[in-house]
Amino acid sequence: MPASPPTASSHPGAAWIVILAGVAAALHVAKLPPALPVLQRELGISLVEAGFLLSLVQLGTMTLGVVAGLTADGIGLRRSMLIGLSLLSAAGLAGGWAQGVGTLLVLRGLEGLGFLMATVPAPSLVRRCVAPSRLTRMLGFWGAFMPVGTALALLAGPGVMAWLGWPGWWWLLALLSAAMVPWVARAVPPDPPHAPGQGAGAATEGWAARLAQTLGSGGPWLAALTFGAYSAQWLSVIGFLPSLYAQSGWSGALGAVLTALVAAVNMIGNVAAGRLLSRGVAPRRLLWCGFAAMALGTFLAFGAATADAPVSRYLGALLFSTVGGLIPGSLFALAPRLAPGERTVSTTVGWMMQWSAIGQFAGPPVVAWLAGRVGGWHATWWVTGACCVLGALLAWRIGRRLGR
Repeated sequence: MPASPPTASSHPGAAWIVILAGVAAALHVAKLPPALPVLQRELGISLVEAGFLLSLVQLGTMTLGVVAGLTADGIGLRRSMLIGLSLLSAAGLAGGWAQGVGTLLVLRGLEGLGFLMATVPAPSLVRRCVAPSRLTRMLGFWGAFMPVGTALALLAGPGVMAWLGWPGWWWLLALLSAAMVPWVARAVPPDPPHAPGQGAGAATEGWAARLAQTLGSGGPWLAALTFGAYSAQWLSVIGFLPSLYAQSGWSGALGAVLTALVAAVNMIGNVAAGRLLSRGVAPRRLLWCGFAAMALGTFLAFGAATADAPVSRYLGALLFSTVGGLIPGSLFALAPRLAPGERTVSTTVGWMMQWSAIGQFAGPPVVAWLAGRVGGWHATWWVTGACCVLGALLAWRIGRRLGR
């Protein structure tokens, strides 16, 4: 069991600012999907190049998630978030002047690094800012940062680009993340000083020791693999919903709004997870409930039984996202308990995000391949159902590890 966090004054307002900074970072990741048609038209970007732009952030997270966690634990949590927000701002501002896909790809890679450095230390920063009695609730709110950013980008992006063009969309989000830098610096308590005499060699040894401690413990692996089982389904379903809606006649602006709503309601489950955990509900039950709802929701959203019932399909997608949100909300709240020590919480979160990216990278191609083999989306729930079974087994192991 990790050590208790160091005693400090409660700064609940600072915790909310950390969450807002996470939403600002998420907007940079989610700004691309609504911009792809515009970029293809104005810059001549091909479909393959668009795919690389979409996947580059996930590729960076797949390879650098745990490194970002080690860096945050090493250089300081607040410092890491400030560097990450600054990288996002600089890459976004430069991206607005990009004239070709090569420049956008390089800057997209920088945005991926900035996103990691800004978001990986956030759960530990929230932990630093709130009293222990409020921690699980606030971490539940933190778990909603990605669906909030995704929904805002899907809703606001088309309108902003119609007014300011795609460069204006890039610059607006760059200014938003830049505005968060002084706000975080002023409101969030500073990082504690390192121990005297800790030179570069000692720091390197500290990084190696934290990595070995994290990857040698079962808790981070359970959290990371469970997150991977969740995220593989999440992106597979959300990513292909517009195609499904187009088949039902819900295309254009209506399809965009419906997809954004499915992404947005995920925050309900995230917030509920924090509240329920704080009231003593067993984590295993919340995770089981989330995976069961995702399995049923995918069956309703994609199954052959609802082929002629578009409203039932949409309700299934809402069930999938709303109750499925219990999973990331629970995992972020449990990260401090599953980490092997106080100095490895951010490293554990980085490992979780790395496996989340692996799931998002692997899930959609498998679903698309299966749809091509069977001639439709009706078998999608086979993949998500297998992920749910795996997730339920991992949740059982998490419950045994936590003694609940």
